[in-house]
Amino acid sequence: MRPARNIVLYGDCISLMQRLPDGSVDFILTDPPYLVRYRDRLGRTVANDANGDWLKPAFAEMYRVLKPGGLAVSFYGWNKVDAFMDAWRHAGFCIAGHLVFHKAYASSQRFLRHTHEQAYLLAKGPAVAPQSPLADVLSWDSTGNRLHPTQKSLRPLEDIIRSFTRPGDLVLDPFCGSGSTLVAARRCGRDFLGIELERRHHMTASLRAHAALP
Repeated sequence: MRPARNIVLYGDCISLMQRLPDGSVDFILTDPPYLVRYRDRLGRTVANDANGDWLKPAFAEMYRVLKPGGLAVSFYGWNKVDAFMDAWRHAGFCIAGHLVFHKAYASSQRFLRHTHEQAYLLAKGPAVAPQSPLADVLSWDSTGNRLHPTQKSLRPLEDIIRSFTRPGDLVLDPFCGSGSTLVAARRCGRDFLGIELERRHHMTASLRAHAALP
C-alpha cells in the first residue's frame, strides 16, 4: 500500500503517520514546534509548543515511514536542542549535517540579535550524498509571517528539496503549518504529503499546495 500523494491531512500527525506503511516516504522536511511557548507580536501561538510529549513518538514515526537510507531535515529551537537531539537519536536517526539560514534582519533580540534559523540533516542508516552538496549556510527571505506565526521562506526549502530528492519523490511534512514545504515540493516537481493539526492552517496549506499543482 502506498500513501496518498499531493494531499494535506487534518489531525494529529502521530496517529496519521501510524497509518502509513514502513519506508513509504522519500524525504522529510519539517518545522515542528520549538517547545518555547512562542507568541508573536500579534499574540498568535503555535499548537503543542508548551510541552514535548509528542516529540519522541512523532520522530519515531517519521523514522519508520522514511525509506531506508532516506534523509530528513528538521528545524528546531536552539535552546531546546538537547530535547530534539534526544528524540532524533532515540528514533534511530544519525546526524548527517547542520544548516543555518541567514536573515538580513533580526526576528527578535535580547542578549543577541537573532538573525538566523537552524535545522539538522538527519539520516536513516547509510545515505547517499548528493553529487553537488548544498552549502550549509543559506539565505533567508522574510515572509512577514503573514499566513502563520512561524512561516518559512520558500527559496531555501526549494534548495533543500532539489539537493536531496529526485523528481517524483514523495516529500512529507507532518507539521506543515501554512504549507511552505508542500509548495516548495511542487515547485521542484516532487509530490507532497502534509499533515496539520490546526484547522485554519490546514485550510491555508491545502489552498496553497493545490494552487501550486500543475
